[in-house]
Amino acid sequence: MSLSKTVAILSDTHGYLNPQVANVVRNCDFAVHAGDICGKKVLDALKPRTGKVIAVRGNNDHPFLWSSEESDTVASLEKVATVKLPGGELLVEHGDRWGHHRPSHEKLRKAHPHVKMIVYGHSHKLIVDQDEKPWVVNPGAAGKTRTHGGASCLVLTAHPDCWEIEAHRFSDH
Repeated sequence: MSLSKTVAILSDTHGYLNPQVANVVRNCDFAVHAGDICGKKVLDALKPRTGKVIAVRGNNDHPFLWSSEESDTVASLEKVATVKLPGGELLVEHGDRWGHHRPSHEKLRKAHPHVKMIVYGHSHKLIVDQDEKPWVVNPGAAGKTRTHGGASCLVLTAHPDCWEIEAHRFSDH
């Protein structure tokens, strides 16, 4: 049995999950969605190997913006979630409270110094900042909205002694 875990990291689907991102998720142990999900069908389409999906509420994830049948799902989403992984802890939040166009990595690090990596969404821009600890990453947009060159996601491989991040971008057609 492997001590490592793979985590698909995505955000900003806005009601549509890119099929290529969905394929990446299928090959991972877990999925983490950093908000602006905009519909239960997106969460239902995430099928990691274990079936475990951790999702947080984005600024577009409110009961009045989702269908009435999905109000329980959107109401159950937390603003911040943590995941214990081999070698450390990952924290996910949407990021909108830390700045509009580019949330402040400095503020995120000050707010969450105890984790190994912070995941945020909101800006729709793929970013992997490993210059300081904790690492701060944004998987970009995994849907159709403002993808900045194509839907994207990240895959974290968490080993007990090291973490590796791989970016995936799928060009718009």
